[in-house]
Amino acid sequence: MSQDQPAADPFTVPVTVRGYETDTQGHVNQAVYLQYGEHARWSALRAAGIEQAAMVARGVGPVVLEQTVRYLRELHAGDEVTVSCAFEWGQGKSFRMRQLIRTADGTLAAELTGVGGVMDLRARRLVADPGAALRELATDPKVLGLT
Repeated sequence: MSQDQPAADPFTVPVTVRGYETDTQGHVNQAVYLQYGEHARWSALRAAGIEQAAMVARGVGPVVLEQTVRYLRELHAGDEVTVSCAFEWGQGKSFRMRQLIRTADGTLAAELTGVGGVMDLRARRLVADPGAALRELATDPKVLGLT
């Protein structure tokens, strides 16, 4: 696999915190941060020109192998945030993901880091080169940090 680097400006997507995402303390439930990260990753794939149906037709799909969340600031219903998504490509069957959730004033509210892969849906195993698998499907692979 090539030693592609993440895009200079990571992909971002806006999210408005919805009231039903909050818990009894009035802040966003911890599991919702994972949903925000997932939303941003799928949005980045779409921005790169990769549709879910095209992946399924090709017999591949992205998988999360590991995910860590650092909670830094509370988020409340109505807050406007941006969720970034940067992919770090290297050797092997997996890649790293780094995502930041920032408030409208730029305050870092949470940091998500993880490891992902691309699964061969028939063999139920990771493909050898996830970057190549996504590059083949993408119309704009630079969104994913691929050249």
